[in-house]
Amino acid sequence: MVAAAIDVIAETGYHQASFAKIAERAGLSSTGMISYHFDGRDDLMREVVAEVMRVAEAYVRPRIEAHESAPARLRASIESNLDLLAEYPNHLPAIVEVLTNLRGGDPGMDSFLDKTEADLALQVERIREAQRAGEFCDFDPWVMVRAIRAAVDDVVRRATLEPDFDARRAGRELADLFDRATRNRNTT
Repeated sequence: MVAAAIDVIAETGYHQASFAKIAERAGLSSTGMISYHFDGRDDLMREVVAEVMRVAEAYVRPRIEAHESAPARLRASIESNLDLLAEYPNHLPAIVEVLTNLRGGDPGMDSFLDKTEADLALQVERIREAQRAGEFCDFDPWVMVRAIRAAVDDVVRRATLEPDFDARRAGRELADLFDRATRNRNTT
């Protein structure tokens, strides 16, 4: 059901992803099975977000951790996020749809957003550490982290509009761009 919800949200948008469409995609005879397993739409949306995050974590983390230098880890982060889009074309568009249409005050979603902000703060600190170690040049890490996130999110949006869009190529180009923007030219 969650996989069907991911597909329907990515293909039709958050507001058009009805239980009826999700049940049809999942091969269920009625929406009752969805209602049996989930306490409404918000509960299903929380599970969609959780599933996409599980898949993304399992896909991206090993690719980043395979590298020791900060520049290589940054490149791996950007490229693996967009490789994920190529491998799982509906996952990232679905989470963007859900997160863009959140209603304020939902404890599960508020918790997710808090975790996202904490993850971004951790990325900022890692960049600061790399700057202190001389691996990156001087720039505002908060601005850089937000710029990278916005660029990756924009590629996800573009991929939803252009079926033949090459997300992997875009990932390499973004990695090159941010490598040039962060590279410490004072080291060899």
